Amino acid sequence: MRGLGRSALGVARRFRRAVEDRGGQAMIEYALIVSLIVIVVLVVLIVLGNTVKNTYCNIESAVVSA
Repeated sequence: MRGLGRSALGVARRFRRAVEDRGGQAMIEYALIVSLIVIVVLVVLIVLGNTVKNTYCNIESAVVSA
């Protein structure tokens, strides 16, 4: 039984250290911000993709005919 008590105490100490550590929380926040930016960029590209494509096609045809 002594080993079990020490083991539970060790787990409790590790859990307390993990809760007190704020470095992991900051990394998760940064990852969420970056993923939000990526989603916004993808949505903008999907929405404006055809407009940009048409603009480049118009420029290309103007250059070729010149």
